[in-house]
Amino acid sequence: MSLNRVMNPDSVAVVGASRNETKRGYKAIKTLLDEGFEGSIYPVNPKEEFLLGLRCYKSVLDIEGPVDLVVITTPANTVPAIIEECAAKNVAGAVVVAGGFREAGESGTSLEQELVETARAGGVRIIGPNTSGMVSFKKHMDIIGFHQQGKGELALLSQSGNMALALFTEASVKSRKAFTYYIGIGNEADIRFHEYLDFLANDPDTRVIIIYVEGMRDGREFLQRANKTTRIKPIVLLKGGRSVAGTRSAGSHTGALAGMSEVARSAFKRAGIIVVENSDELFPAAETLASLPPMKGGGVAILADGGGHATIAADVLTDLRVPIATLSEKTRRALQEMLPGGAAVANPVDVAGGADGDPEVLADCVQLLLEDEGVGCLLVVGLFGGYGIRFAEELRFPEEDAAHRMGKLVRRLGKPLIVHSLYSPAKPHALELLRYYNVPVYDSVEIACRCVSVLAEYGLHLQTKPTRPEFTFHWEEAALPEGKKILAQAASEGRELLLEPEAKELLRLHGAPVTAERVATSPEEAAEIAAGFNGPVAMKIVSQDILHKSESRAIKLNVEGEQAVKQAYRRILKSALAYRADARISGVLVSPMASPGLEVIIGTKIDDQFGPVLMFGIGGIMVEILNDVSFRVLPVSKKATREMIDEIKSTTLLNGFRGQPARDKKAIGRLLLTVSEIVEAYPQIKEIDLNPVIVYHRGLGIVDARILLHPA
Repeated sequence: MSLNRVMNPDSVAVVGASRNETKRGYKAIKTLLDEGFEGSIYPVNPKEEFLLGLRCYKSVLDIEGPVDLVVITTPANTVPAIIEECAAKNVAGAVVVAGGFREAGESGTSLEQELVETARAGGVRIIGPNTSGMVSFKKHMDIIGFHQQGKGELALLSQSGNMALALFTEASVKSRKAFTYYIGIGNEADIRFHEYLDFLANDPDTRVIIIYVEGMRDGREFLQRANKTTRIKPIVLLKGGRSVAGTRSAGSHTGALAGMSEVARSAFKRAGIIVVENSDELFPAAETLASLPPMKGGGVAILADGGGHATIAADVLTDLRVPIATLSEKTRRALQEMLPGGAAVANPVDVAGGADGDPEVLADCVQLLLEDEGVGCLLVVGLFGGYGIRFAEELRFPEEDAAHRMGKLVRRLGKPLIVHSLYSPAKPHALELLRYYNVPVYDSVEIACRCVSVLAEYGLHLQTKPTRPEFTFHWEEAALPEGKKILAQAASEGRELLLEPEAKELLRLHGAPVTAERVATSPEEAAEIAAGFNGPVAMKIVSQDILHKSESRAIKLNVEGEQAVKQAYRRILKSALAYRADARISGVLVSPMASPGLEVIIGTKIDDQFGPVLMFGIGGIMVEILNDVSFRVLPVSKKATREMIDEIKSTTLLNGFRGQPARDKKAIGRLLLTVSEIVEAYPQIKEIDLNPVIVYHRGLGIVDARILLHPA
């Protein structure tokens, strides 16, 4: 169902309209009137006849004309009945301001469920509940009071009214950019993030979508829509609650390691979303993307009128992994001829006072640098805008002429220019002229550099061809009859995990390298199996009730000789039963000792918001202490597995370190793809935990495997 009637209403009713100026029911109507809403306004209050010059109605049903949107400002317990009236009136949507729903606990959750069921039965879409409201600036439909000037280009989806207020304030004080829509997401009970995204992706006036999010009800659907939207227009996102780990599972190492922030960050970036880490980066990043074309290649050039800012900019851009351009010999010679002898004409370029008496010199340098084929973006740092303030009043006009030239160069050459000026707070006219030409100006070198990196990141995203998979599962396509049989056996026994031999057999069926092993059910059988391996063996309990074998001490390594094997068997059983007296024991797994190598972990879990997630990192018993892991939402591509391997801090160990051989990263990548395939093939799987996987110079071996299943 289209959200157009909800987002761009021709008529608005306010239920809970009030004479009390402190109440939302008063403020909503007052703001609609003050902002010049183009449609009909209907206050609803059975105790009033008129309010602010408007006729009041006893209920929504008493309104004569059609109603597109209803703003409900009454308490939570009154809302379901009001939604029933809205349905009877054929209302398109309702903004539910009240709190006291899901965020308030069990009773609130029941009330929210009743609200959603009532709304869906009647075809009424709900914004919220527990929302700060929504604004459609195109219609002057404002129930909050976010006043602004100018035609909007930015849309904001936010789960915080205060964050929205901060962004609107920043825009009004520091920028020429304005908004098209604001939506307070609230509890996301009915209309979800991805539905707003669909609407805004198709809105011709919205150039950039800004999102502040703390949690999502349907993260995977959002990723699928975002992946398409970012090919059309940029999305800039700030994730709140990064210090709070996501849902933890005691069943596996993967579950204990997968914090929400790591999963979300990697997922958002893979969808082409620009993820910022700090609130002061959010609006500048969006403003830059709305103002300038993305980088189409090449590197960034830095132009400064002082060494300090140039050095800081180069350091920050390097930290942000933005390539620094190598200037052509032609450009360097031209700069040398133009600037004083002390000027630096490599990159960064320092004019060394060459523009102090004539700001147009800076514009000449801008032209030379933007015309260099190796330059994809230019960052100007330092004093520009303040020459007429710092040096001489008569320099104001040449500085403004330079600003005109710089703005026209950006338009003509189609390359982005960002300016840092320490005089930005003074708002000199030269800087206002740059903003007129859509050249962003910032008073922080770090923010300016972050905006350069945003243009580079989004440009790279647009140049990268989309590959399958794109957050979409093709369930069971890769399932094998033998694999289905293993899972069916576990289900028939009411188990929520596969025994280790079953888990390894499932992996083997899909081509994963697992160690040779057999299950013994007596000391004598264990000794017979061990003798066949011709060397020391590893022995561990096989029980559906014991997940962590190390903690139960039901594991023995480097066991050799008939008597030693028999004794180890008995001790393993004793330790297992001491750990859990009622443990159901299937036997003891006997396998040859794996050769020493580098231990890594590979696993999956179900994230509450994004579904199945893949993890890779340094493994062994120290895995939860080191916490050196990377995550990707499944399914993954070959490219994604390479990125996962390379982004952990310990990737140096894989490349070879202090005489140690390089490890087989291609084999790790193949196993990551295999695990992704297995999760996609068998929806019954809840978590996979392969720890340790021992990686060699060539190949690898899965030493321990654990697969948990969803409850039947």
